[in-house]
Parts: sequence; structure tokens; C-alpha cells
Amino acid sequence: MAKVLITGMGAISPLGADLPGSFARALAGDCAIGPASAGIAKWLPDVLLASAAAEPHTMLDAKHASLDRASQFALVAAGEAMNAAGITPRPADARRFGVFVGIGFGGAHTVDGLYERFQSAVQSEGKRNPTVVHPLSVPRMMANAAAAAISMTYGLNGPSNTYSVACASSAIAIGEAFHAIRDGYLDAAIVVGCEAMLTPGSLLAWNALRVMAKPDANNPARSCRPFSQDRSGFVLGEGGAAIVLESAERAHARQQPALAELCGYGRSSDAAHLTAPSSAEQVFAMQQALADAGLQPQHIQYLNAHGTATEAGDVVETESIRSVFGDALQQLAISSTKSMHGHLIGASGILEFALAVMAMNSGSLPPTATLETPDPRCDLDFIPLQARHGCQVDAIMSNSFAFGGSNASLVARRHPA
Repeated sequence: MAKVLITGMGAISPLGADLPGSFARALAGDCAIGPASAGIAKWLPDVLLASAAAEPHTMLDAKHASLDRASQFALVAAGEAMNAAGITPRPADARRFGVFVGIGFGGAHTVDGLYERFQSAVQSEGKRNPTVVHPLSVPRMMANAAAAAISMTYGLNGPSNTYSVACASSAIAIGEAFHAIRDGYLDAAIVVGCEAMLTPGSLLAWNALRVMAKPDANNPARSCRPFSQDRSGFVLGEGGAAIVLESAERAHARQQPALAELCGYGRSSDAAHLTAPSSAEQVFAMQQALADAGLQPQHIQYLNAHGTATEAGDVVETESIRSVFGDALQQLAISSTKSMHGHLIGASGILEFALAVMAMNSGSLPPTATLETPDPRCDLDFIPLQARHGCQVDAIMSNSFAFGGSNASLVARRHPA
């Protein structure tokens, strides 16, 4: 089996227009959460959002201006990761280079725009034909639009796969790409997670689930409070993140330094409830990831938790981590960076994994920035309020647990320079 290395990473998130900027703000404990736009606030006045720190279309060629916002995020993140990995379009082994994308709901902006135009045409008393829409509406909103855009931009002829598994989408995309390279089906892959559903239609639907955070009266930016006694739910965010994976043989042949070794992947399904999590299956996913990596719980020093700030989610994840790590909890630091960048749904898993890899390499661990009053049931070391520096981290874990009962856990470790 091939050793799988991470040779490039990138992101455009609520915290920054690139991955280093996003990580710096995460370490500073900055919360990129704010009020909704006027078009959304008129229907949902208390809804908070974590909007991207930059407009993706301004960072792309004009030919990409017509893509859905989610695909634009994907291309920006992929561009940073590919540049970091030193990979140019149309590599010689393009048929051995895959594209793996995770997304929760592709084309939300296209769909909302389509219905807004339809309604406007109907209300104009027949002056416009409401059935005439842009001919590329379907290609813009199809779930694999981002994967198609990336494969065409970089001339990658390997398999182009899209995973839509709610909040676990991009974590599963990473894991499946990892196994494809490790088992010899591919030599490299660009893995991307993207999401752009901060639209009236999407937010009305999310609001109906009653999982959205209530605004903090003193500081709305600090309204997402994972593992806190006064938590009230999560805040939806948008953006994209990407990583380049290569077999060690390929990376070494072109003398490309590695950021880390991706070494473990576990997944499971609750098969019980659409929204209520299962501790037993979360435990299994984490144990499977450790076994896949050939590591024991005591080998992990930092864990980026799913940590959504929901009543059931935080307590169950705490129980699951406790079950897996046992005595090794004494040396395990954990945080939920969703407290700062919000919940990016399909992009969350890969953004949080990338931040965890940055934490491992820098020795600086991002905090659960809003954890002022811990829930007594969530009594682990969740790095409250402030980042922790000067830490020796040799291996990390990142968890993603999704509506629908899909669980994914990833493990990475240091790779010698």
C-alpha cells in the first residue's frame, strides 16, 4: 500500500481569503459571524451568518464569473492548494490524478435566483416569459458542477467524484481519495469541499429545523458557543477548502515537500435517526480511523471536534471522545473552530482538517473561542477562549458527523522533512 502525503492546501473561508489568513484569525480567536443581508433579514431578522472574507469571483478569471458561487469557492481553494503543491495544469499523469469534491447542497444561489426571476416575471403581468431561464442553469446547479470545473481547469482525466453527505461530505471525499491512492488506483488527487447556501430559500429551511444560534445580546459575533452551557445552535457559513494528496513515490520523485501524512480514515452510519447522533457509531468511526493509521489513542495530541453547539450534538460527541480516548484524554487537546468560522456544511470537514494540519505543523492550537461557561457534561479540554502555543503535536484527528447519521473521522501525522 502506498503512503499518502499532503503536498498542498488552500481555503477561502469566513476567516480569510486564503488558508494562512484563516488560520491566523483562528489562532487570534476572531469570530467571523455577523448579521444577515437585508434580503434575508426581512424574513429572518435574528439569523446570523458567517460570510466569506472575500468575493470568490474577484479572485478568478472572467470566464468563471457565470459559475455558481459554490463552484467559485471550489476553484479559489483548489488554486491555492495546487499552487502550494507546485502542480500546473495538465500534468503528464493526468489519468492517474483524480478530483474528489464534497458539497452539501450544490447550486443554492442558482436555484434561488431562478425562482426569484420566475416570480418577478409572473408579477410583471405577462411582460416577460417566466419559463425562459438561463440555458446553463442545470449545469450550474448540479452537485458535480465544482468537480467538473476543477477537472477542466487543470486538465485532470482521472475519476471525478462528488460526495454529498451533508456535514460529512468533504471529510468523506478526503477519506475516499486517500484510500484510492493508498490502494494504488490513483497516484494523486485534488480534494475540495465547498458550500454557498446563504440564500433566503436555504436559510428559511434551516431555520425551520430550530438548530440556528440565537444572537448573543452583548456580542453577536460570539453567538456560536460549542460545548457551552448557554449554547443555542450553530451559524451557517460559506466558503471552500482544498488539499492535494499524492503517493509518497510521486511526491518524492518531483522533490515536493509534504505538509503531513494522511494515514487514517474511519466511517460509519447510525442507521437510526435523521438528526439525532449515535455515540456508538461515532466511537466506531474514530476507532476505525486510528486502526487504519496504526495508531493508539495516546498518539493523538489534538482533535478538531465536529462541535456544532447543539444540545444533543455536543454532549454525544463528548461521550464518544471519552469512550475512545479513555486515559489518553490527559494529553488530548480539543477544539471546535466552528465557534469562529461557523458551520460550512459540505466544506466544514476539509476546512477543519486543514486547520488541524496547520495546528500540528505550527504547534499552535486554535481555541473554542466562545467557551466561557462550559457545560458540566462537556468536561474535556476544549481549549477555551485562547489559542495554545508551543505544543508538541505529532498526530491529529478531525471529526465530521452529519445529519442522516453519517460519521467520518480522519487522522494525519507529521511527515519528516
